[in-house]
Amino acid sequence: MNTTHSGPVSPSVRAVSSLRPASVARIEGGFWAERRRVNAHISLAEGPARLEQAGNLANFRAAAAPRADGADAPSGTGFSGDFQFQDSDVYKWLEAACWQLADTPEESLTAEVEALVELIAAAQREDGYLQTYYQLGGGVPWTELGWGHELYCAGHLIQAAVAHHRATGSDRLLDVARRLADHIDSVFGLGKQVDTVCGHPEVETALVELHRTTDEKRYLDLARYFLERRGHGTLSSGGDRGHDRDPGPEYWQDHTPIRTADEVTGHAVRQLYLLAGAADVAAETGDTELRTALERLWRDMVTTKTYLTGAVGSRHDWEAFGDAHELPADRAYAETCAAIASVHFSWRMALLTGEARYSDLIERTLFNGFLAGAGLDGRTWLYVNPLHRRAHPHERPGDQTAHRTPWFRCACCPPNVMRLLAALPHYMATTDGGGLRLHQYATGVYGGDGLAVRVATQYPWDGTVTVTVDDAPTARTRTLSLRLPAWCADHTLTVNGTTVENGAEAGWLRVTRAFAPGDTVRLDLAMPPRLTVPPPRVDAVRGCAAIERGPLVYCLEQTDQAGRLDPDEVVLAPDTPLTVHSRPGLLGGVSTVSAVGRRLPADGPTVDWPYPPYASAACGEARESVELTAVPYYAWANREAGAMRVWLPLANHG
Repeated sequence: MNTTHSGPVSPSVRAVSSLRPASVARIEGGFWAERRRVNAHISLAEGPARLEQAGNLANFRAAAAPRADGADAPSGTGFSGDFQFQDSDVYKWLEAACWQLADTPEESLTAEVEALVELIAAAQREDGYLQTYYQLGGGVPWTELGWGHELYCAGHLIQAAVAHHRATGSDRLLDVARRLADHIDSVFGLGKQVDTVCGHPEVETALVELHRTTDEKRYLDLARYFLERRGHGTLSSGGDRGHDRDPGPEYWQDHTPIRTADEVTGHAVRQLYLLAGAADVAAETGDTELRTALERLWRDMVTTKTYLTGAVGSRHDWEAFGDAHELPADRAYAETCAAIASVHFSWRMALLTGEARYSDLIERTLFNGFLAGAGLDGRTWLYVNPLHRRAHPHERPGDQTAHRTPWFRCACCPPNVMRLLAALPHYMATTDGGGLRLHQYATGVYGGDGLAVRVATQYPWDGTVTVTVDDAPTARTRTLSLRLPAWCADHTLTVNGTTVENGAEAGWLRVTRAFAPGDTVRLDLAMPPRLTVPPPRVDAVRGCAAIERGPLVYCLEQTDQAGRLDPDEVVLAPDTPLTVHSRPGLLGGVSTVSAVGRRLPADGPTVDWPYPPYASAACGEARESVELTAVPYYAWANREAGAMRVWLPLANHG
C-alpha cells in the first residue's frame, strides 16, 4: 500500500500521465498561507460544532446504536436534516481535517478526527453498507438512485479514508471504505442486483483513488463500469423531492455517453465530478479516446460556458449549465462547489496532458470563482457567486442568496471549501520525469525529480517570483519549468542575475541546466491593471468591460464609492488610466484599482417611456465624471450590503 503523504490525486506507477504531483509541497507564507491559516484555525476548528448543530453527527450516533439483530434502525428512529446525503458533509470535513493534519499535525484536531473515525466505523452495517438516512428508516437502500445520493456519499467517505490513510498511515477508516466499496461491487454491475448509476457522480474519482491506494483492480473496474453505464438513460425519471418536474436526462448527464458528448450539460457539479472521474480512468487505463472526449468537453466549458471569474453554472434552475454563451452576470448561479469541481477536473487534465492551459484556468478559478465563496472571517459562506448584485435585489427565499451565511440547509459548499484549502499545496507543483514544474505561485518549498526549491513571492499583489534551489543532483541536468500565466503580456526571466531570453513553450518557461544549491531563478510578471471585454456572443454583458490585474478579477462595491454611489448608475470611461493603490488595512490587505466613470443622467420626472430613438440616445449629453474604486472580487460581500458589479458598461463618448 502507498503510505506516503501524497495528496488527493496520486496516479499509480502504471498510469499514462504526463505529470505527477510533486513529492514535496508546502505553502509557508503569503496570500494562500493566510487563507489556509483561517481555514485551519476557524473554519475547520468550528466544523464539528456546525455538523452537530445541523444534526449530521446525531445521525451517525443513531445509526451506530447497538441492535441485537444487527439490522437497520426501525422506521421512526429519526433522521436529522432535510437531505438524504447529509453524511457527505461529515466526510468532506473529515477529509479536510486529514489533509490539514498531513500538513501540520495538531493534537486536538487529531482527537476530533479519530473520534469521528470510530463513530463512522460503528455506524457501518455488517454487510458494509453505510448511509444513515436509509439506515434510520428513510427508505430502502439502492432504490432511489436518482436522488438518494448513496454512491455520492460513498465516494466522499472513500476520499476521506484515502486522506486519513495518507496522512496517518492508519488503515482504520480505509478498512471501512473498502468494506463499503466491496458491498457496492457486489450490488452494482451487469447482471447484478442494480444495473444503473448514481444521480450525482462522485464515486468514480473515489474508486480510482482507492485503486491507487490499495492496488486492487476491482475498484478501477467498478469506476469504469459507472463511467460507461452513464449516458444510456438508465436513471428513473421523476421530480426531485420538493419539485414537481422531471429534470430530464441531461440534468444528470444520462442522455449520451461521455465518449460521444459534445458539450457540458445539466447540473454543473455533477457534470464536472463525472469528468474528473473520467480523467482519472483515462490516466490509469491509457484510454486515448476518452482523453480526446475530455479535451473536447473541457474546451466547450471554457469557451462557451465559463464566467470571467472561472465560475460555471449560469442557471438557478437545476443548478445547471445554460446554453452556449448564456452567462448572465446578475442571475449567475456559479455555485461554489461547481468552482471546486472545475479545479478538480482541470487538475486531472493538467496531470494527464502536461498542458499549461488547465493550470491557467485553475489559477483564475482559485483566486476568483472559488475564493469568493469563503468569507474572510472563515465563518460565513456564499453558495452562489453572481457577478452583479443590485442595490435592492428581489431574491428568492432561502439561504442560497448573495448574502454570506454561517451555514446552509444543504451545506455542501463550506466543507468542500475546507477540503480544497487544506489540500491546496498538492495543486502547486508537479514532476515530469526530467525536473520540477511550478503551476501556481505561492511562497513555500517544493521538490521532486531531484530538484528542491524555495519560492518567495508576494503574488498576486506583485508579479515577482524568486525560486532558489535548495538541492539538486550533482552534475546532472534538470529542467525547472515555470508557468507563464495566460493573462501576462510581458515578463523577464533571470538566472543568477543574468537575463535569459526565454519564450514560453505551450505556456511554460523552461530553464534547463545542471543546477547547484543557491542558484536563483527570478520571474518578473508585468502586472498592470487592464480592461477585459467579453466575447461578442455573450449578450448579457455586450458593450461592457471588467477590470483585472494579474490573476484577480475586480468589482465595484457600493460601499467603496464616494457617497455610496450605486455602480449601476455609472459607465466606465475606457480611455482614462487605471491606477493601483496598496491598501494594507482594507479587506485583510488588498490592492485596489481606481478608474474614471461617468454618472448616468437621472431619470426625469416626466419620462413616460424609457426607450429613446438611437439618434437622441447618442446625442452627447454631458455627464459628471466620478472616480471609481474597484476591489478584488473574491473579497466582496464581507462588509455592509450593497450593489456590486464586475462588468461595467462602457461610455460611448466623452
